[in-house]
Formats: sequence, structure tokens, C-alpha cells
Amino acid sequence: MSYQLVLLGLAGLIALGILLHHPSRTLGIPSLLIFMGVGLAIGNGEFSFIYDDLSSTSLVGGFALNVIVFVGGINTPLQSIKVAYKEGGVLSSVGVIFTSLIFAVVFYLLFDYDFVYCLLFAAVLSSTDAAAVFSILESKKLKLKESTDTVLEFESATNDPVALIMVVILTQLSLFPDVAINPLEISQTLALQLVGGLLIGVVVGKVCVLALARISLPEYGLIPVFVLACFIFASFGSELLGGNVLIACYVSGVLIGNGLQRGREVSKHFFNSLSWLAQAVMFVILGLQIFPQQLFGVFWQALVPSAILMLVARPLAVQLCYLPFIRASWKKRLFISSIGLKGATPIVFALIPAAAGVNGALEMVHMVFFVVLYSVLIQGAAIEPLAKRLGLAKN
Repeated sequence: MSYQLVLLGLAGLIALGILLHHPSRTLGIPSLLIFMGVGLAIGNGEFSFIYDDLSSTSLVGGFALNVIVFVGGINTPLQSIKVAYKEGGVLSSVGVIFTSLIFAVVFYLLFDYDFVYCLLFAAVLSSTDAAAVFSILESKKLKLKESTDTVLEFESATNDPVALIMVVILTQLSLFPDVAINPLEISQTLALQLVGGLLIGVVVGKVCVLALARISLPEYGLIPVFVLACFIFASFGSELLGGNVLIACYVSGVLIGNGLQRGREVSKHFFNSLSWLAQAVMFVILGLQIFPQQLFGVFWQALVPSAILMLVARPLAVQLCYLPFIRASWKKRLFISSIGLKGATPIVFALIPAAAGVNGALEMVHMVFFVVLYSVLIQGAAIEPLAKRLGLAKN
């Protein structure tokens, strides 16, 4: 198939998803399901077109995720970070690890899977999704007391790096089970990823802001283009030097979003549009990659990991993370432990072991799809009524 037809088809799918966006909001259906549903309906042979390329899907999904995280950073005020960085930081780091360990142990005890596979499955599902959290809170115009929404947004925007590092390491362990685990080497890898991503994000963000402050570009439209170039430097520069791409994208986005003086609104509108495009492309591609006929076999099977995640792993991990924060009310703890929204991120992460050829990874992708679906439908629908029931919703 020629690239012209591919581009035309992709543009048509995105346009269809956008046209369905408004009716979906009226019906309370998250936009990610609309875009993914369009891909599911079109790309599985129904129109003599079949898309099946795990490597390309993983590459597109990863790049789109970088864009979404970068834009999330641009839209995050420093004041929100000052309010939420302690609680959100613990949830996005230690919370991800606790969630993974609890889920893996319970899943291992219930099913006859290798423990490394259970850990890999848990790591794929461990992080909350920034796009899902941002879009649902925004669509419902929901503001919460005790900075609960700020904590959720900060957690969802910053917990992907730890989960991604775990997925990559566990994928390697799954592929080479006979290789001895070296805790020192894993610790060094984690340190390099975290510190490298942070440093590259800070350098790129500060250089971008400084350059735009010193050089007053005559055309406002050039400012977001320059910022886009800096985003590419942050993401691919971090990847090239061994740092974590998502950390670099988020940190540089925060510094640029809060540091720009000229062209701030133009840049925010531009990158919000770019984020929507990234989400649309990612969800459509994921929909094209997943074959409905292969999903039916794991429909009921996926209920168990969904229940473990929503009713055991997430609540227990959050409660453990909040032990140092004695001033946080039980209502806030209960709400955050009940709302661990999943989105496209776990599906993108699941494609990493699938593209690498890990045994059972394709089945994992299909189960993750349903876990995400259940999370969006159940937890997404529960946000507003639960907040009101607990008295956390602002009038």
C-alpha cells in the first residue's frame, strides 16, 4: 500500500474520531475509547485493510506518549507542583513499586505464571494515565478539596518513568531468564535514567527559556516551533545519552511552560492541539493493532487482574504511601486509592515486551486492553459521584 493511501486513511480515521468527540462527551464516553473504537472497527480486515506491526505501533505510541507528557508539563503551574510534589512524588515512585509488587504477588498466587512475567504484567499496569486523568477531570469541570485533583494530576504526569524503567528491565529478564540478576547494575541503570533525564530536561528547558528571552522573535508563530525543536532535543537527546525520556520531557515542559514570557498563550494553544493529535494518532493506531476476534478469549480472564488492581493493589499501595502524611484526611486517601485511572499508557508499555518477543506478551496486550477499558468505564464514571459522596467536590 502506498504511503499516500496510508496518510489519507490515517487522516480520515482521526477526523472521524474528532467528529465523534462531541457526541461522546454528551454520552459520557471518554474520547480515547472513541479513537480506539474507530481503529478497532476499520483496521481488522472489514474493509480489506489489515494493520499488524507491533514495532511501528510501539514506536508511534512511545513518541505520542512523549508529546503528551511534555504538554502535561507545559500546562502544570509551578504552584501546583509546590502543593503536590511530596504526596504526588511518593505516589509516582514508591507507589508504582508497591502497586507492582502487591499485584505481582497476588497474581502469582492465583495463576500458574512465572513470577517475572507477573512482575512484568504488574509493571505494565502500575502507572496511572496522564491523558485519561487530565481529560476526565477537564471534561467534568471537577475541582477537588485538599488539592486532591492536583495530587492526582501530578502523580499521573510523573509516574510513567518509573513504570517504564521497570518494564524495560523486566522485559530483558524475561528474554534472558538464565542471566543472573545484578542488583547493583539495575540500581545504576535506574540512577542513570532518573538523573540523566532530570539533567537533560533542566538544561533544555532553561536554554529554551533563556534563548527566547534574549532573542525577541518578530513572528509569534515561530515561538512554538522553536519550543517544538527543544522538545525533540529533550526527548531524543535523553534517549541517546541514556536518560529517561519521559522525565526529560516533563521537566523541560514544566520549565518552558512556566518560564516563557512572550508567546506563552500561543505556545500553549499550539501544544494542546499537538497533544490532541498525539492522543488521536496513538489511540487509532492502538485500535488498528488490536484484533477484536483475539480479544474474546481474554474478556472474562481480564476481570481478575482488573479486580486485583482496583480493589487490592492500588488501594493498599496508596494507603502505604500515605502513612507519612498524617494530616491527609481519610476521605482524600480513600478517593486517591479508588481512582487509579488507566489509559493508553499501559497498552503502549505492553507493546514493548510484545515487540521484543516475550512469551505470552500478546496475551498480555489483550488483557491490558480490557483492564484499561474496565478502568475507564468504572473508575472514570466513579470520579464525580465518589467525590461528591465524600464531600471533596468544590461547589
